[in-house]
Amino acid sequence: MLVVVSQPLINGRFRIEGDIPASVLGFVEKEFGKENISIKNDDGDELIDPFELDFFKDFKKRETPGGNLRFYRKLVGMTQAELAERLGTSKQAVSGMENGRRSISKATAKELSKIFDVSVARFI
Repeated sequence: MLVVVSQPLINGRFRIEGDIPASVLGFVEKEFGKENISIKNDDGDELIDPFELDFFKDFKKRETPGGNLRFYRKLVGMTQAELAERLGTSKQAVSGMENGRRSISKATAKELSKIFDVSVARFI
């Protein structure tokens, strides 16, 4: 991987080549701004940030807490009834949350984040 940073404040460019740890790449992005960084794979092809693609931005607009709940529940192979038991609620309540007919409380979102080991923000 090759990272080229072009930043006006330092009057030029510098390059980092080789296996670049994510922590180093994260620091460079934070320090110089993503717009000033060009990342290329070993073949020299420019890598594209998937989070900047239009289809991803459109997807994020349609993302809902209930949809996320359904996704993570299915990802771990859990039924609505099994999740309801873990939450101390009914299968109908879980169904309502997944389908947007019932909101997910902050307390439930915190519990879901523990169950699925993801950020609580996924369910708020």
